[in-house]
Amino acid sequence: MATKGFVVYLITGFSLAVLLSVYFINKHSINGGYAHPQKLLLSFPANSSGSDPKVWPDLKFNWRIVLATIIGFLGSACGTVGGVGGGGIFVPMLTLIVGFDTKSAAAISKCMIMGASASSVWYNLRVPHPCREVPIIDYDLALLFQPMLMLGITLGVSLSVVFPYWLITILIIVLFLGTSSRSFFKGIEMWKEETNLKKALAEQQKTYVNSHGELLIDTVYEPLIPKEEKTVLQIVRGNFNVKRILVLMLVWISFLLLQVFKNNLKACTPLYWLLNLLQLPVALAVFVYECVKLYKESKKRRKAGNPESICEAAIEWTGTNLAFCAVCGILGGTVGGLLGSGGGFILGPLLLEIGVIPQVASATATFVMMFSSSLSVVEFYLLKRFPIPYALYLMTVSILAGFWGQFFIRKLITILKRASIVVFILSGVIFASALTMGVIGTEKSIRMINNHEFMGFLDFCSSQ
Repeated sequence: MATKGFVVYLITGFSLAVLLSVYFINKHSINGGYAHPQKLLLSFPANSSGSDPKVWPDLKFNWRIVLATIIGFLGSACGTVGGVGGGGIFVPMLTLIVGFDTKSAAAISKCMIMGASASSVWYNLRVPHPCREVPIIDYDLALLFQPMLMLGITLGVSLSVVFPYWLITILIIVLFLGTSSRSFFKGIEMWKEETNLKKALAEQQKTYVNSHGELLIDTVYEPLIPKEEKTVLQIVRGNFNVKRILVLMLVWISFLLLQVFKNNLKACTPLYWLLNLLQLPVALAVFVYECVKLYKESKKRRKAGNPESICEAAIEWTGTNLAFCAVCGILGGTVGGLLGSGGGFILGPLLLEIGVIPQVASATATFVMMFSSSLSVVEFYLLKRFPIPYALYLMTVSILAGFWGQFFIRKLITILKRASIVVFILSGVIFASALTMGVIGTEKSIRMINNHEFMGFLDFCSSQ
């Protein structure tokens, strides 16, 4: 029932964004008048950085860069652990503290997410699955969501050039409040389950943990037989699926080439639309392949009476659930492209919602974000959206934070024996992002109060 409510909330938020988007495109003023949507798109060439002026502060040692380093480190550490990246924290930080314009801040935020995700993936490859003899990264779910995320991110990056920041802020706050609250209640449920399990184990005077001391939840426990400890190299080999990674790389390269070719084209030309539309079959080919595989295998196991899930998700892979995953993937990517995040603000809570345990949800979401954010970094670089020195510095900070964040949180889980900590961190990062986005949205709205497009929106609302 809670899952259905979560789905309704996401669809409502997406519908609100679509309605506001249609209004803005139809009513956007150019030179004091209203323009047709096609004229609006034609006014923004493919390599445009938008109508907002670029503001790129110099990279020099002062209190701003120190504070940005601290916030960036903490945001990257918590964001990668929760599997959400942290773009909702980075963008306001770069705008309000460092002084970047919002669209340049979104681009630098992508660089930070890419660095943190890459170091986090490297750390996770050295960590075994807490419950089973399978990779800690669920490659089936990664192949299912990554094409849709990248398709959505391409859409989001394009829309970020056109849409005003108040419109993006409304969308972000609506979605973030819903996903953060749902994740928080999910964390409470897991905390209670862990408490009950710990009490039951204490009564039996047995502790079922793996070699790393992590509490195993929802697991069929085997007799305590000594197992051979695996070396780091053996764990990495077990977590490394070359075939699936090559498929993901192929999708990434396909999207990258299309973006490179499209970069210098004028918007709305036949070739421009052709290159845009070519992204659709590339994404759908991989997505449909993975859908068919999951659907057939799930159906086969149900007929055989095998209750074991085909992947980490604890849902039946029906047509409805697969379609829902596609919509959420595109929605998460679009939000990521608009905000400058990696799409994890939707993907992280969604993986928990479909029954993936926190450690695997975090590792899988971070793995997918590494691909999606790196594509956005290339796109923003081609659009000349960020200064290289600042991007390299903050990306270095995020790389260190991604590794040490994973290290310390896993140690904390080992001590407290509560994997729900990951869920609470995820919820906290999303909620903090909603607050900071609200602050920066309010600040920009005050400056826009006499702007023609904002007053036009108010007139539209009052006339309904």
